[in-house]
Amino acid sequence: MSTQQTPSTPSPSTAERPTRITVLAGVNALEGVALAVGGIYLLIMGLLGKLESAQQAETVGITLVALGAIPLIAARGLLLMRSWSRGPALITQIMALPVAWTLLRSQGALIPTGIALAAVAVTGLVLILNPATTQVLGIRRGARTTPDA
Repeated sequence: MSTQQTPSTPSPSTAERPTRITVLAGVNALEGVALAVGGIYLLIMGLLGKLESAQQAETVGITLVALGAIPLIAARGLLLMRSWSRGPALITQIMALPVAWTLLRSQGALIPTGIALAAVAVTGLVLILNPATTQVLGIRRGARTTPDA
C-alpha cells in the first residue's frame, strides 16, 4: 500500500470543465476550421487553374491553412484547460474583428458573413476576457511576489 495520499481537491486538468471554456474552445475550433477550409479551397482552385491568379490563390491558401492551425491549437489547449491557450485564443478573436469589419463594408452575401464573424469574435472576446475564465485557467492576476531567499 502506498503512503502517499491523493489530494482532496482535484487538479485543474481533472476538474469538470466549465461551459464557458467549452463554448470558447468551440468558437476557436469553428474559426480554425473555417480558415483551414477556406485555405484548402483556394489551394485546390489555384492548383486547378480556376482562379485568375493561381500563384496568389495558392499563397493565400497556404497562409490560411497555417493561420487556421492557431485557433485549432488554442481550442485543444482550452479543452485541456491549459493556461497558455488564452493568448492564442485572444489573438484569434482580435484578428477576426478587422476581417468582420471589412466584410461588413462590402456588398452582397459578404455582409451576413461579416455579421456572423463579428458575433463569433465578440462572443469569443467576452468569454476569454471574463475574469472567471482567467481564474479557471489558473492565470494569476496582479503583481507577482517572489519568495525571500
